[in-house]
Amino acid sequence: MNTRPPIEAPNEPAVLSVAFNHDASRFSVGLNTGFCIFQTSTCQLQTRRDFNAGLALVQMMGMSNYLALVGGGRSPKFPQNKVIIWDDSKAKVALEITTLTAVRGVQLTRARVAVVLQNSVRVYAFEKQPKPLAKYETADNLAGLCALSDRWLVFPGRTPGQVQVVDLATDNVSIIPAHASRLAALQLSADGELLATASEKGTIVRIFSTASCARVAERRRGSEFAQIYSLRFSPGGSMLACTSAKGSLHIFDVSSPGRGGASRSASPPRSPGVGVTGAAGAGSGGVAAAAADATNKWGFLSSLPFGPFSDVYSFTSARFEAGDEPLAGSAANEGQAVLGTTRPIKGVIGWIDDSSLIVVGAGRDARWEKFVLATGDEGQRVLVREGWKRYLGN
Repeated sequence: MNTRPPIEAPNEPAVLSVAFNHDASRFSVGLNTGFCIFQTSTCQLQTRRDFNAGLALVQMMGMSNYLALVGGGRSPKFPQNKVIIWDDSKAKVALEITTLTAVRGVQLTRARVAVVLQNSVRVYAFEKQPKPLAKYETADNLAGLCALSDRWLVFPGRTPGQVQVVDLATDNVSIIPAHASRLAALQLSADGELLATASEKGTIVRIFSTASCARVAERRRGSEFAQIYSLRFSPGGSMLACTSAKGSLHIFDVSSPGRGGASRSASPPRSPGVGVTGAAGAGSGGVAAAAADATNKWGFLSSLPFGPFSDVYSFTSARFEAGDEPLAGSAANEGQAVLGTTRPIKGVIGWIDDSSLIVVGAGRDARWEKFVLATGDEGQRVLVREGWKRYLGN
């Protein structure tokens, strides 16, 4: 067996991070030489900027010309404690935000920039002179977990396993005791109404209503522990995709009011679930207690003792290319690079529409894979890999 390491081309750019924009129509990659933007559905290169220096984080603002950049790699373009908002239409820096410690993640909308540090999330107004709006303390968040929409800001709580949900319209903060162990992934639906979370165990995915903080569904990925790479709701919010270090892509049905609560599943319930836990109080100082609102369309689900919370598995799954390549110094969660780990992220999910999705990975074997939902011989829904390519030059 040939165990010799592959010979690396001296000018080959390593992909340090991968991130989709809000509607997943584009994905951006941070390179040790700059950044690229690709069209998701075709993997066609849209933009390439060469800086001769590295970017560990590249996050697009929707379909706009603004991107958030953070330096990284062997020769960083910018300090790792600085967020650069880049105006690509003018090819220049639009604004800068400097922090005291290394930036772990960035999310941005037209009104706000959320900067994720190891133990806090700081929110700034999107202005030429960024004005600090809020600061929230968190448990250790090396993965830079954070989700931001026009209405909601979501990130880990001060206690491992908890999630903080900020209603940006009122500044109220709710605490969801989502898991017993540290969070590994979280994601909002496209309309911001649903929140999906997974812990470092990687066996259970839970879905909550952002408005009421009621748990509306619980889905089982498997029984063995596995690192969750990515969570992503389908555009219509009826399905949730999940990738893990097992190299598996799972698709779950999601409960919705129009479907009567419990979801359809290819596997029958295996065992009764535990009682539903709502949200715990978030403390004093103007922080709102999270409670299931009976007038909210999700509120009734929080009173069901079993139903949606039995063991419900994915209705279909497929293999994606997880790889085993090492890349000392960079890795990612939800596609963003985190210093101090040893592998590049794989399995970052972006839906094209409600019947097809893309899985993208970083590293030197930087792959784009397309999967489609089809109908099997017995009428069941199946996941089929339609194609793949190495999106940097191959």
